[in-house]
Amino acid sequence: MRDILSDLGPELSDADPVRRAQIQMKKPQIKRFYTVVSMEPEADRVSVRLDGRSVKTPAKKTLTLPNAAAAELVAAEWRAQGEIIEPATMPVTRLANTAIDAIADQADDVFADIVRYAGNDLLCYRAETPQELVDRQAQAWDPVLEWLATTHGARFIRASGIVHQAQPEDAIAAFRHALSRYATPFELASLHVVTAMTGSAMLALAFADQHLSLDEIWQIAHLDEDWTDEHWGADMEAQARRVARYRDIDAAARLFNALRPAK
Repeated sequence: MRDILSDLGPELSDADPVRRAQIQMKKPQIKRFYTVVSMEPEADRVSVRLDGRSVKTPAKKTLTLPNAAAAELVAAEWRAQGEIIEPATMPVTRLANTAIDAIADQADDVFADIVRYAGNDLLCYRAETPQELVDRQAQAWDPVLEWLATTHGARFIRASGIVHQAQPEDAIAAFRHALSRYATPFELASLHVVTAMTGSAMLALAFADQHLSLDEIWQIAHLDEDWTDEHWGADMEAQARRVARYRDIDAAARLFNALRPAK
């Protein structure tokens, strides 16, 4: 189990998800070594077990989740494995390991990193030309900025071009306050992935607040890329990377949604 879990931990072999998958494919194959996947209450959490034994993270901590819904996502990935275990098909497990091994002791740093994204957010930097793209960005991105201002009092400044625009301290503070509701290691692990995959902490917060769905923020985040594809044609390698990134953000979204209190 030690070898396979090293592939499911917080240390990524490459930042690019496609390249990461290629690297993982070259690693020695590990045969499935268990039959039954189960879940068991453990203190105030739920552990995932293989043939009755607790699963360990790469740092040798017990793999436990905050609730049964989140644990089921991890358990389902282990159940879905065939004769050969494929780490690339277990993104929720990898994210859970990251939350436990890497974020639990550095939650403040991860929280601050998401807030820093807001200070340089994708949605604040607009094209100067062509007008068609300028209009399309305004139509898709302005409502998110307006929602932040109205709902959270976070009023960010739009900028044209790529020159850095310092954002008001009041806006950053308001964003930080809004994000503070999602400060647990598992929530931060999920939202950090959403932020990185979209280039926007604002979209991550809009998703967390259930103001926008995953598909909506994904479409908004790729507005520039879609516009380029429409006018110049799609790049196959870029499309493959986009598909791989979506798998990662979808896993993060599913884990985050599983953490929400049951209604």
